[in-house]
Amino acid sequence: MARLLTRTTPTPAPSGTDGEDAVAGADVLKDVVIENGGGVARLVEQLDAWGFTLGSTRFSVWTLLVIVLVLVGVYLFARVGTWVSRKLIRRLSALDATQRLLSEKLVSITVWALAILVGIDLLGIDLTALTVFSGAFGLAIGFGLQKTFGNLIAGIILLMDRSIKPGDVISVADQAGLTTFGQIRKIGIRAVSVVTRDEKEYLIPNENLMINQVENWSYSSRQVRVQVPVRVSFDSDMTLAEELMMKAARSCDRVLQLPPPTAWLNAYGEFGFEYNIHCWIDDPEMGVGNVRSEVLKTLWALFQEHGIRVPVPRREISLRDAGDIEQLISAARQRAETPAPHDPGPAQA
Repeated sequence: MARLLTRTTPTPAPSGTDGEDAVAGADVLKDVVIENGGGVARLVEQLDAWGFTLGSTRFSVWTLLVIVLVLVGVYLFARVGTWVSRKLIRRLSALDATQRLLSEKLVSITVWALAILVGIDLLGIDLTALTVFSGAFGLAIGFGLQKTFGNLIAGIILLMDRSIKPGDVISVADQAGLTTFGQIRKIGIRAVSVVTRDEKEYLIPNENLMINQVENWSYSSRQVRVQVPVRVSFDSDMTLAEELMMKAARSCDRVLQLPPPTAWLNAYGEFGFEYNIHCWIDDPEMGVGNVRSEVLKTLWALFQEHGIRVPVPRREISLRDAGDIEQLISAARQRAETPAPHDPGPAQA
């Protein structure tokens, strides 16, 4: 029994190392290694001898080495755990894209929180000693990191209410009134990635999608109506022109046959009849400008073939009192014919 007590008694710290170790877990691991003896024990004792004391807390090379190893272990554990959880969640076919993404975010946060708690327990850090630090950290979150945590909570809320999801086509207006149109590629912890037709990727903070108006073109249905404005001269056959408009719309590959395209007369314009061709598409992520272009080019060829004219704007200027204009022209002509004072004139020349 005496021999057992002798082996389990911790080895005293070297001289000049007074003070409580910053990490209790490092002390426990050091005692275990020293009890086993060998060259490793001497190396650990030497590493622990190199250090300094700050107040009542002692820091050594051994302590810093243990902290680094635990941090690396926690990071690897969290990354591997997150990767495994994502693989398992993606195998669940019962979840749609939004539910899968929300589950991945929540599981990832849980894994990281668990890894951090395990790391704190391994290091043996006394959480009561971090009371002042936690208060300062909470104050920093309240003032400096409130946007970051606001975006985090906003992203989780957006995924929970399924208002937007990866693959949706949205249009967002910022505070300056500029509109960004594109497809959602990824919903991150801080921002949403929106890719435009120009392959430009915008990172819009999650909080902006909560407080600003958002047009979701594929929220409840992927069908979007495209309007193509057309103008026809007054002397054209309206019935034939409308038939050609619908024929041009139906000839576009992306235009749906159901609901069928329609041509509406909007107004008797200044130069001719003003129409709007209404056609439907179900792939808004491919854009709408190319649909208008294809319909208008096909319609132009049909108009040329059937003699339907597109009105050309004309401007006529009429002068009611021509007498004043004539006097002005005469005065200008006389002034042009009168020689300048330095000009010797034809007679002197």
